[in-house]
Amino acid sequence: MRSVEPMQGYRPSARRRAMTRRKEMPLWQELPLLLVVAFCLAVLIRTFLVQAFYIPSGSMEKTLLVKDRVLVNKVIYDMRDPVRGEIVVFRGTDNWAPEVSEPVSNSFAAKLGRTIGDLVGVSRPGERDFIKRVIGLPGDKIACCDAQGRITVNGVGIDEAYIADGYNSDINQPPNPTQCTSRKFAEVTIPAGEMFVMGDHRAVSQDARCQGPVPIKNIIGRAFVIVWPSSRFTSLSVPDIWKTYAVDHPTAAAEGQVPVRRETPATDALIVPFLLSAGLSARSGLPFATRRRRLRS
Repeated sequence: MRSVEPMQGYRPSARRRAMTRRKEMPLWQELPLLLVVAFCLAVLIRTFLVQAFYIPSGSMEKTLLVKDRVLVNKVIYDMRDPVRGEIVVFRGTDNWAPEVSEPVSNSFAAKLGRTIGDLVGVSRPGERDFIKRVIGLPGDKIACCDAQGRITVNGVGIDEAYIADGYNSDINQPPNPTQCTSRKFAEVTIPAGEMFVMGDHRAVSQDARCQGPVPIKNIIGRAFVIVWPSSRFTSLSVPDIWKTYAVDHPTAAAEGQVPVRRETPATDALIVPFLLSAGLSARSGLPFATRRRRLRS
């Protein structure tokens, strides 16, 4: 049988040669490269998209417990305004005192671990980072209490079912402007560009009742799911009472201020991947329809 000789002058394409070299790359060279790429991706995701947040205190019990970890959407408020009832992470103003947290080790290994964890978004929050629930938006009038002991938003009493029995502030204790120990506080009108936030554990939470409203621009993102411990995995949706209130009061109380309204935050989650996919397709020169089919397979 006659053998077939390779064509004279034939040379493999540059792409084929590159693929051959890649296959021949040993694991000890490829693994560090993959780790560096994964680390860089984690830093980018933490910086611009999603960040894990450690719960340092009991101010949001029993919705959030100490040592829980939540994921925070950092881009959602670039596309819409915050909504009453959402749980947000924000930077407190100078009036806000740091919340009590567990002792932190100052050993070299612990400091190194915190530094790396901060880069990828799994470290403890800073002293000025807080997590609370949005109660009032610009122009709202917030007060406590009505005849049933509830907070009121623009005169409407709110049934906060997420406040566990025994976790509310003492209604019989006189108001104290420097301590949030009493359930009662005088009516507050929220200034433009600010929000009124409170913890779900009203008996211990030091929040806007005594430390003042917070600029909306200070929001880091919205907490949308508990991811650790795995036994507590659950989404952090807007309570039904706030959804009903939003339907009955579709615009902000501030004169001339109409917030950006979207049917559901899930819309944002669909728009962002669509834009990213379209952008990547344009840069790579591939038709968008082809790229979309590949993602689905």
